[in-house]
Amino acid sequence: MTPPVVLTIAGSDSGAGAGIQADLKVFAALRAYGTSVITATTAQNTRGVDSVFPLPPEAVSAQVDSVLADFAVAAVKTGMLGTREIASAVAAAAQDGRLPNLVVDPVLVATSGHRLGVVGAVERLLPFAMVATPNCAEAGEIVGRRVDSPDEMAAAAQQLAAGGARAVVVTGGDLTGSDEAVDVLWTGESTIFLRAPRVPTRHTHGTGCSFSAAIAVRLALGDPVPAAVRSAKEYVARGLAGAREWRLGDGRGPLDHFGWSDPTDREAVS
Repeated sequence: MTPPVVLTIAGSDSGAGAGIQADLKVFAALRAYGTSVITATTAQNTRGVDSVFPLPPEAVSAQVDSVLADFAVAAVKTGMLGTREIASAVAAAAQDGRLPNLVVDPVLVATSGHRLGVVGAVERLLPFAMVATPNCAEAGEIVGRRVDSPDEMAAAAQQLAAGGARAVVVTGGDLTGSDEAVDVLWTGESTIFLRAPRVPTRHTHGTGCSFSAAIAVRLALGDPVPAAVRSAKEYVARGLAGAREWRLGDGRGPLDHFGWSDPTDREAVS
């Protein structure tokens, strides 16, 4: 069967743990055909981001036009947009109804602390999002207050949904002090708390990118939002567990996107 086509609009990660490179790995692992629009190139590795070079917005629009002219894209995810001008270019395509099943991952700050986006840019895309996937820090920056607990995550998710997104999941993997990794999904009608054991590992680079990319694949395959989010959370947990003993880089390493560390993972993602 012809695989579904999924598009990622994001920055390039030279260390290949996050961004375009991670998204394409997720698409392949979950048996979707990945296409890409690069918004910026970065010089980065597991230690952090050294430099960011945004592309001109017209270059981003040209890539979007080229992909959509030839491929029947079933779902789209955005990651690092970098500038308001790039966000406006992507939002224009979304407003025209050209970005189906849009998953917005509001990448604002890298794990290393390097700023990768601005709040105003993210807010331009929220009205067109099927799902938005901020982590606690990103959600807090957008709503203007700290988000440090599941109840605060639930309140932030509802507030972000009021900005237009049909559903919002605030991820809590970065929160400390608990043996659980809690994500909170607002479906537009109800709040769902998704809990899983926390995986102890330093290989956490690209978790947000991989999570949103996996949601996009499941939406492309026809899953409703709650099922897509649950499946994506399980996929990321397998990737974290699989890379737990890896020694890639000196900082926060990448996930095991393909289940290389456990042959049963290859069957689990099929």
